[in-house]
Amino acid sequence: MWNAFLEALLLNAGYNASLVAVGAALLGAAAGSSGTFLFLRKRSLVSDALAHSTLPGICLAFMLMVAFGGSGRSLIGLLLGSAFSAGLGALVVHWLSSRTRLPEDAAIGVVLSTFFGFGVVLLTIIQTMRSGYQAGLEGFLLGSTAGMLYEDALLIAVGGALAVLFIILFRRPLTLASFNPEFAATIGVRVRTTDIAMMLLAMAVTVIGLKVVGLVLIVALLVIPPVSARFWTDRVEIVALLAGAFGALAGYLGAALSASAPSMPTGPIIVLVGTSIFIVSFLFAPRRGLLAGLLRRRQAVEALKAEQFISSR
Repeated sequence: MWNAFLEALLLNAGYNASLVAVGAALLGAAAGSSGTFLFLRKRSLVSDALAHSTLPGICLAFMLMVAFGGSGRSLIGLLLGSAFSAGLGALVVHWLSSRTRLPEDAAIGVVLSTFFGFGVVLLTIIQTMRSGYQAGLEGFLLGSTAGMLYEDALLIAVGGALAVLFIILFRRPLTLASFNPEFAATIGVRVRTTDIAMMLLAMAVTVIGLKVVGLVLIVALLVIPPVSARFWTDRVEIVALLAGAFGALAGYLGAALSASAPSMPTGPIIVLVGTSIFIVSFLFAPRRGLLAGLLRRRQAVEALKAEQFISSR
């Protein structure tokens, strides 16, 4: 397995496996960077609502394509359906949190459970349909790259690259709105428009990541890398850069591990690699890590004891 893993790391495990690894890395970079701004705005759970809201759209898109005589397995069609459903979920969350007395976390819980429950019902109905190729459609729940075609992997790679490009081009207003929205408004930044752009970016990353990690686990790529990066620095731009790097590393290593052992699911492996990065950051980061904090506390105690000893003489 080690030799297979090394070949996958060096992109020698086959063209499709290499494309999946590069696409997963770009997806991880886009998810980590864009998740940074949601994390700083304390809206990380919005990504959870977006992810779970995609399931009804996937199912309805499948049923619509089958009704028009197709197989229902077109990735572009399924992603368009998921994007429509996720956008609707985001609008409902915004409406509930702004027009009612529900706090945002409660609105997210309502939308998440309702949309996901409706999607599960539709998925059950699809399994009883005699037309269409519904086998493997449930792979969108936890991700599936085993049946990924060249066109699918290319779509994911291009989508991830475009998301990264968007972050690079608009990093200044995104950073200002995330770090200090009041100051951003005073210098002319349209904070509301920027917030919508954050939501759309998270939605885009969620949609293109469905094939790789699935709607249940895409949230991890949007949350874990920024949280891990926050242990290492206080600067917003460095947090975004590190989050993108951690996300890319998780995607690349996870895809390589999955390629070296085909029986291992790609999405969960990517998330576990990201979790490993979080654990290392939590323990060993020099500024905010657990061990660094314990060391500073011990040094402070020793300094206090020394001061008390000197004052008692």
